[in-house]
Amino acid sequence: MKEQKKYIQENKDRFLEELKDLLRIPSISADSSYKDDVMKTAEAVAEKLKEAGAEKTEICATPGYPIVYGEKTVNPELPTVLVYGHYDVQPPDPLDLWHSDPFEPVIKKTDIHPEGAIFARGACDDKGQMFMHVKAFEVMNQTNSLACNVKFMIEGEEEVGSENLGWFVERNKEKLAADVILISDTGMLANDTPSITTGLRGLSYVEVKVTGPNRDLHSGLYGGAVANPINILTQMIASLHDENNYITIPGFYDDVEELSEEERAEMAKAPFSLEDYKKALDLKDVWGEKGYVTMERNSIRPTLDINGIWGGYTGEGAKTVIASEAFAKISMRLVPHQDSKKITGLFTQHFKSIAPDSVKVEVTPHHGGEPYVSPTDSPGYQAASKAMEDTFGKKPIPVRSGGSIPIVALFEKELGLKSILMGFGLDSDAIHSPNEHYGVFNFIRGIETIPQFYRHFAELKK
Repeated sequence: MKEQKKYIQENKDRFLEELKDLLRIPSISADSSYKDDVMKTAEAVAEKLKEAGAEKTEICATPGYPIVYGEKTVNPELPTVLVYGHYDVQPPDPLDLWHSDPFEPVIKKTDIHPEGAIFARGACDDKGQMFMHVKAFEVMNQTNSLACNVKFMIEGEEEVGSENLGWFVERNKEKLAADVILISDTGMLANDTPSITTGLRGLSYVEVKVTGPNRDLHSGLYGGAVANPINILTQMIASLHDENNYITIPGFYDDVEELSEEERAEMAKAPFSLEDYKKALDLKDVWGEKGYVTMERNSIRPTLDINGIWGGYTGEGAKTVIASEAFAKISMRLVPHQDSKKITGLFTQHFKSIAPDSVKVEVTPHHGGEPYVSPTDSPGYQAASKAMEDTFGKKPIPVRSGGSIPIVALFEKELGLKSILMGFGLDSDAIHSPNEHYGVFNFIRGIETIPQFYRHFAELKK
């Protein structure tokens, strides 16, 4: 461990500069105009894996963006760790809210990150966290301390639903055979309070379209006589929650797992300040389902949120028009036992049923994923817990995340493997938002911790 730490300190600046180079490439998978940049990033990741010590690297084609694969076998008798991450990033919009260029990384000190944080799109989600594994792999190779065989599977479509990852996994089960999957695409409670994510919410994501008249109409000549699709859409959306913020779709809660009072009491032990939470978000008060506290609302309860809504004239000045069409994008976060396809079906049936005859409604499903819960008594979890205790000096707290990583349930189904979600980001890192950043402390601490996971996992699997 001392040799590893020495190597990390001697190469810390280089590690940061290499990460900055990766962050400069705008690998936006949602926008086809960045296709060349996404491909360039895949090539850069493959090259870094090779430099770090991978015996074999491949850029594996899929019907979409490629999977970067790398491996090194130390000894066939040793356990194998399969590392998953992604090299694509969210669009940076709205650009005017960034304090610096989203694709020109800068390191700035903050109250939470006195050692500095890297500000750039993808800094935390997930280039910074994925790159920790590449650099930790280099550290283990350079200090002759690689305790497990290792395989890397780094994809380029996570931010658009990992549509082709399942295609790749189904066709490469033998190539991906391992004993555990290690993922750093989650976070922890605080820099002085390590935690490991043991649960993820699932996801159902749809787009809706409400159509009224066959063309845009003059709001004076037709207003009050013809249904306005924007008015109708907003009324329909408003009806999806009742006065207790309970989702009104029939059957939506049928399969929801209800945690016991004992389990909820255990969750409440995690440090959380509601006042700090509100202050950080500049909120006068929080909002959510009646009967649950904030930490429960964003982890163990399902949700329905409007992610975007548009229609009509939004340009400068005024245009008195009744739009022909109105649109919205809607996401539903799901909890254990809810099925994303079933929920999409229930939403579609209900949303069409509440539309008046004066409009037509279309519902287009986009991507989805299933919820996931990881046991805390597995060798993988125990190895992660011991590793974080080694580097943070305290035992990490198991927590459930409100986010979704749809491929985790896919891995268990197709590969029969549990995933260990050992992330180092913070809630304040603004992932998917302007001014995304990742602490230098977190980046380096991750590189220090990952080799300890390998060491403990090898010992626990003996």
